[in-house]
Amino acid sequence: MDKWNLFQRFLITENARISILDFIINAVIVLVLSVILEYTYSRCAKSLSGRKAFGANFFLIAFTTMLIISIVKSSLALSLGLVGALSIVRFRSAIKEPEELAYLFFTIAIGLGLGAGQRIITAIAAVVLLAIIWLRYMSTPKSRKQNLYLTVSSVGQNRPSLESIDTEVLGVFKASKLVRYDESAELIEAAYWIEIKKASDLQQFKDKINTISPEIRVSFIDNNSF
Repeated sequence: MDKWNLFQRFLITENARISILDFIINAVIVLVLSVILEYTYSRCAKSLSGRKAFGANFFLIAFTTMLIISIVKSSLALSLGLVGALSIVRFRSAIKEPEELAYLFFTIAIGLGLGAGQRIITAIAAVVLLAIIWLRYMSTPKSRKQNLYLTVSSVGQNRPSLESIDTEVLGVFKASKLVRYDESAELIEAAYWIEIKKASDLQQFKDKINTISPEIRVSFIDNNSF
């Protein structure tokens, strides 16, 4: 009976005592690591879209994870409540590439480790992973490249097919990704994220696409969020 009462008391009253000083120290470490991770992602990631905008969320994710773990880590009742809350709220995120998911797990791991009070092991693991990412990035041959948003559109009966547009895109640009495609009875429009090495690639693509149909409209847009 004493054990049962002790267990009930644990469920009801056992809560984590959060030290304000420890919490502030962890928050500072989260800030430093997430800023470094954000800069690393914007420089080293291979994603063709939204690197800066996506990396700006790392601090919020890491800090929120640390806060939640700090509150519920010593309370079974709060932990069960958190599980119940998460079963009601469904989180949806537009993860387009495995690399983005890997960085999100890295960010969450930082928050989990610091929320559990494991500062040293979390800091060491983060530094080691960041060093590996930078070493792999530095060892990769560098080229002068730029990411652009390419739109190819055409109206009329002589409009090209998506297959012919895609063939020219793959033949000219180093990397490309089809992100939007619209077709109607009079219009065809395809949009790509592309990576170019030199400005002459743009003229080369325009010349090739115009051989299919001189009425094709091509536009290239730079986006500072890349």
